[in-house]
Amino acid sequence: QVQLQESGPGLVKPSQTLSLTCTVSGGSITTNYYYWSWIRQPPGKGLEWIGYIAYTGSTYYSPSLKSRTSISRDTPKHQLTLQLSSVTPGDTAVYYCDRGEYSGSSLYFGSWGQGTQVTVSS
Repeated sequence: QVQLQESGPGLVKPSQTLSLTCTVSGGSITTNYYYWSWIRQPPGKGLEWIGYIAYTGSTYYSPSLKSRTSISRDTPKHQLTLQLSSVTPGDTAVYYCDRGEYSGSSLYFGSWGQGTQVTVSS
């Protein structure tokens, strides 16, 4: 059974780059047909998909965040990394990583991490 664990700094200053890590256990991040997403939930708001890195290593980002987002992986360490640059207080949220699959043209989210709170404040 795959398990995901997010980690990173709980507090980031405005204009800095947020960097989070998702450590995966119980499965490989290169296993066919899985897509590893980052998702966030700002306080009092709904879930927002940030982007994913596919089993192939290719990436795809939300158009609204694309210019500030980078997702990468370290396969031997079973880790995924999210970098979000030029953060503002609007980026304050609980950040999750997830393993999902496509069915047709729809991406379905499956195994979630517990999430990590990130606050952007000076």
